[in-house]
Amino acid sequence: MNATIGRWIVFTLGILAVGWILSTAIKDNRPEGDVRTVANYKPWDQETLDLASLLPVQDGGRVKPLGTYAGFSMLGLHGARSMEIIGEGGETIRIKPLAWMLDCLFRPELAKELPTFRVDNSEVLAAAGIEVKGRRDRYSYNDLAGGLEKLKQLGASYDQINQQDPKLLQPLEKQTLEQVYAIRTFEFLVGYMDFARNGLLPSSASTEGKVLPVSEVMAAAPKIRQEFQNAHNGQPLSQEVQTISVLIEQAANSAKFGLNLFPPANKDDEDWISAGGRIFNIFTGTTREPEQSITDIKLLEDLATSLKDGEPVFREKFKALEDSVVVRAKARGEYRSIPLEADYFKKNWFIYALVWFLLATVTSAVMFFTGRSRAGNVAYWTTFGFLALGLVYMVIPIAKRSIIMMRPPVGNLYDTIIFICAAMVAFGLAVEWMTKKRFVVGITPIFAAFLIVLARRFEVFEGKDHLDPLVAVLRSNYWLTIHVITITLGYAAGLITMLLSMVYVLLRLVGLDRGDASLRRSLTRAVYGCVCLTLVLSLIGTVLGGIWANDSWGRFWGWDPKENGALMIVLWSLAILHARIGGFIKEWGLHLCAIFGGIVVAFSWWHVNFLGVGLHNYGFAADKMSALYKFYGMALAFMAIGGVLAVKELLKKKARGEVLPAGNAEPAK
Repeated sequence: MNATIGRWIVFTLGILAVGWILSTAIKDNRPEGDVRTVANYKPWDQETLDLASLLPVQDGGRVKPLGTYAGFSMLGLHGARSMEIIGEGGETIRIKPLAWMLDCLFRPELAKELPTFRVDNSEVLAAAGIEVKGRRDRYSYNDLAGGLEKLKQLGASYDQINQQDPKLLQPLEKQTLEQVYAIRTFEFLVGYMDFARNGLLPSSASTEGKVLPVSEVMAAAPKIRQEFQNAHNGQPLSQEVQTISVLIEQAANSAKFGLNLFPPANKDDEDWISAGGRIFNIFTGTTREPEQSITDIKLLEDLATSLKDGEPVFREKFKALEDSVVVRAKARGEYRSIPLEADYFKKNWFIYALVWFLLATVTSAVMFFTGRSRAGNVAYWTTFGFLALGLVYMVIPIAKRSIIMMRPPVGNLYDTIIFICAAMVAFGLAVEWMTKKRFVVGITPIFAAFLIVLARRFEVFEGKDHLDPLVAVLRSNYWLTIHVITITLGYAAGLITMLLSMVYVLLRLVGLDRGDASLRRSLTRAVYGCVCLTLVLSLIGTVLGGIWANDSWGRFWGWDPKENGALMIVLWSLAILHARIGGFIKEWGLHLCAIFGGIVVAFSWWHVNFLGVGLHNYGFAADKMSALYKFYGMALAFMAIGGVLAVKELLKKKARGEVLPAGNAEPAK
């Protein structure tokens, strides 16, 4: 193929890759319907949001900023970390997670008008008699109000099936159940502060028209408990106490499922407690800190009722609550990483890394198009610089995550995606620095950008905080460091090996190598070296994993799917090296086998987690595997193209009489 045509093809492919990645990222974060109008919505002051972002809460087994809790709550319900509405005066307002959370807690009537719920299949709503829009859109709580009871009834029936055997659920039934769970979560949020806003309204004549703050009633808890004890001994229970007891129970139930806002004074108590827990415990007499419980509820009441006096007053009350919580969190040593984590999520490091990788993809396309000209040299170094900047913007947040989690940067599937992305870029830059053939640095940013988009889509699908503590069997920093990092680097080495071989196929296909045998040999040597690196890292990681398994489970090997996947990488790498040394595969064979090695790596890294079996199954399974199958398809397509080119080359050599007889195979290089 003519080199000029080849350059045009590579340039076009690069631009198409950028377009696909951008369109995918945008599509995942925007609804398909119209922007919702909430005419009476007023945005929160930035000063209020900055203050609220540092309030520590406990969720998922760890203490985190309110902003983190808000971010993953919104992600789980809305499918994105922002939403757009049209507010007062027709102004377009972008609502971020913290603002949305403050709306839920302190402006519930407004929150019910926001398009909080992402619905990917409108049949879920149609089954409950709810008016639907497009097949995929976002709805507010008020939009769903007419069919909520029916939807919950359907969810309750499907929940019974789910408890018996989740596999019995049909896709629509599972989607309905997930939607009901999302609605319940939202209802807990908007109802959390009801007791603080509304107080208690006893029915006796002596208190007619007087709203009693819950904190005042809590102060009378010993007397109320005594009346209940007297009633147990046969004495009549006053109407006042009966009314208060019912209302207190309702208030506790409305709040106990939400935020764990308050750290216990006793350092031996690990779990923080919600507002409802404070209320419930003081009336049952199970609290060891009654005065602090009353104080905490009084702080919430003052905060919830202060918004009518304006945001400055609201901030003053919020600061009083935050100061009280922070002092106790610091005393327990649980505030250390709160500012760092708040800053981590505010900076959007991986989005900036994605931008650098996309820019590198564009400049690499220019580099391929302009060749070795002056413009091509400028594009080459610009691509190298953008790729290096993208790596920096990967390494910094990965390091921050390690500090926040107080563990190595690999512990769940999301961690491994971003870690492998950074490792692949580092390996690619290293190979380019050694070979200076330009082609590796040209294609690496496309795969790096793809992995970031994959990580974001996985995070949206999971909708959970991947900074939360690991499952018990993984809670070993020593083994996470020496085993998991080693095996994950082995995955990255296997993928960069596949990437180099795909570059080789692409060069031969479009003729950009211009028949340069030295360039081909350079790529072949690089692939051979990377196969060796993959083998070393995977073998060491597999052996270390067996030692860890023996220490944790009492057996070195159990034919677990994850163990088998790691073994497959080792065996396939060994097969490639032996076949190359023995002369059974030559240059084309090495590259085609290396591409298939990428499929083996993807199966070991990702696919085994979808099987839902084995001791290494940590809940990563998901219903959607389209990205994985697309990856398999792309790799097989490159293998097919390479196979056709190899056969054509072999036939040409046979015609010229250049094929070596058996036993005189070309030695490995």
